[in-house]
Amino acid sequence: MSHEVVEKNIGIMIIFIIIVISFGGLVEIVPLFFIKQTTEPVQGQQKYSALRLEGRDVYVKNGCYLCHSQMIRPFRAETERYGHYSVAGEFVYDHPFQWGSKRTGPDLARVGGRYSDDWHRVHLINPRDVVPESNMPPFSWLAENELDTALTPTKMRRMNTLVSATCNGCELYTEEEIAKAPDELKGKTEMDALIAYLQGLGTAIKAGR
Repeated sequence: MSHEVVEKNIGIMIIFIIIVISFGGLVEIVPLFFIKQTTEPVQGQQKYSALRLEGRDVYVKNGCYLCHSQMIRPFRAETERYGHYSVAGEFVYDHPFQWGSKRTGPDLARVGGRYSDDWHRVHLINPRDVVPESNMPPFSWLAENELDTALTPTKMRRMNTLVSATCNGCELYTEEEIAKAPDELKGKTEMDALIAYLQGLGTAIKAGR
């Protein structure tokens, strides 16, 4: 079949485009399910605690991912500033992942343990108190909003379903952990949860270096 026939017949061209994209997608995606580095957690990587799981939802709900990426590319300019480049095994418990590409603010992939809880609290209440040049808006109300834990057990069970389908050797939440979660989170604020989430980011790689 000549190029001329394909180029003049939109129906045939669409079919060929679909075939090429499908084949390319299979070649790129399918092998990832059989490579250990993409389906197993890195050494020291742990599942989210109930508090961190809720904290990630606070992170997403408030659009933090719109200004902060969580993916360090393997370039010297990035690794010198942020730390070890990101690897697939760090994200086995992330559903959905928070990689992103927009950096109005710094990348947060290695922010865990870099600052104290008090620093994060002050920063979230009024960013300019610790970073004078910051253009980040304040999130002071998070300190007043108590966590709604009504759906926490459901979230943990959904995470079990997602993680078990995509990860080899990953930890799942036990029924005991799920049952205890609402009581453990009682009295915690959205700010407590967000800080706990941030303090865990990238710590497995840093601990293993």
